[in-house]
Amino acid sequence: MTDNLATATDVNLAHNYHPLPVTISSGEGAWVTDVEGKRYLDLLSAYSALNFGHGHPEILAAAHAQLDRLTLTSRAFNNDVLGPFATALAALCGKDMVLPMNTGAEAVESGIKLARAWGYRVKGVPADAAQIIVANGNFHGRTTTIVSFSDDDTARNGFGPFTPGFVNVPYGDAGAIEAAITPNTVAVLIEPIQGEAGVIIPPAGYLTAVREATARNNVLFIADEIQSGLARVGTTFACDRENVVPDLYLLGKALGGGVMPVSAVVANSDILGVIQPGEHGSTFGGNPLAAAVGHRVVQMLATGEFQERAAQLGAHLEQILQPLVGHGVTEIRVAGLWAGIDIDPALGTGRQIAEKLMARGVLVKDTHGQTIRMAPPIVVRATELDWAVEQLRLVLAV
Repeated sequence: MTDNLATATDVNLAHNYHPLPVTISSGEGAWVTDVEGKRYLDLLSAYSALNFGHGHPEILAAAHAQLDRLTLTSRAFNNDVLGPFATALAALCGKDMVLPMNTGAEAVESGIKLARAWGYRVKGVPADAAQIIVANGNFHGRTTTIVSFSDDDTARNGFGPFTPGFVNVPYGDAGAIEAAITPNTVAVLIEPIQGEAGVIIPPAGYLTAVREATARNNVLFIADEIQSGLARVGTTFACDRENVVPDLYLLGKALGGGVMPVSAVVANSDILGVIQPGEHGSTFGGNPLAAAVGHRVVQMLATGEFQERAAQLGAHLEQILQPLVGHGVTEIRVAGLWAGIDIDPALGTGRQIAEKLMARGVLVKDTHGQTIRMAPPIVVRATELDWAVEQLRLVLAV
């Protein structure tokens, strides 16, 4: 029955996703229920958009309260929720200015425009000559500009011509970044941990070296923390793992609390202040409902509770995953409550293992053929993680 309903649902949808054959109808905390009433432990969290779980009561309360008052004004007018949200988010980031948008890809596009504007207006780069250094294996979104510097053939092939102005270097190699810097380089844009690539964690000291190289060469350091940020890795930002502060944070996903699409670029006014009225915007960016939800998320993060919980549960997850290495798993990579698990090809693809786990009530997502990712809601319990990893052990043992 589930497959039939899923097929009926998909018949009018573009084929830009290949979802697992499960049709979810409700969710609470770390669990979801399908149309047949079967429950699943959600270990994907909508790619970290659900860091606080499904239907967190504090976030829902903020949304309900705002729904009754005001939902949309556009930025043609001010609203009484956006200012407090921006103030709180700026404080969380240690910056003084926020550019609100909606989706992660919009935040990345905004960061690119901002870096170019800064390069021309502040650094003095000649018109249309700005370059941004990016890393191989990156995933920053799927707009035409962003796929221009992707090396993912699935996202890129057939969508040219591509936008110039980007230089790719190996991920994790700070020396390659510095070697690629020229007088026309305006920014380095990287993920502190590469999520879509399979939770790829760079070598220790990489972020520090990138920060030093960009500062030394008058280049902006843009950290795409859309998946890695907001408590996912046991710290507020993945950059915090090396006590590094980038020039720009790109945020999204969990900023909307699993309720609204909310994203932002956060930086100091000497950088973000280069954008003038009319040069960039969004009808829905910073709308009252999104601002109310985002503000509540920031307030929850300000307590440090979720960061601490992700760190503790992440250590537990790594401990229980480690015995699987050599027993159906070739490698694990864990950062806080975020794991990339490489499946032995002799036992099947990542997709096949994900489907077998789904049959046992555990939802994960495959990527790049042999890897499955786990990104449980931070409200998950240690006993639930134990159960999920036991299901993986049983699947691999078959």
